[in-house]
Amino acid sequence: MRSQAKKAKAGDRIAARLPLAGTAPSGAQRRYLERGLSEPGGKLPLFDDNGREISRRTIDACVAHGWAETWIKNPVRPDWPVCRLTAGGYRAMGREPPVRRKSGAI
Repeated sequence: MRSQAKKAKAGDRIAARLPLAGTAPSGAQRRYLERGLSEPGGKLPLFDDNGREISRRTIDACVAHGWAETWIKNPVRPDWPVCRLTAGGYRAMGREPPVRRKSGAI
């Protein structure tokens, strides 16, 4: 009985963190995602315009909403995620996503 109650509480906590449909990016998320619009492949920055590290909370929220995805492992700092815009990220910013070639395609 007790384990079922724990599972239910854990499920409630997870559901509370799931993105709501139609959610728009916050100001910090918008600034982060905007930077990927002009980069090849939609690469998102590790640092803001002032040289400060982008908040991990902002990055994680964008990934959770499906606006960004982890792209590659950072060989210099494995704890810093290197992300890129997803199709949903482009749409959240009011743009159509570019057509991406499959890996190995000519």
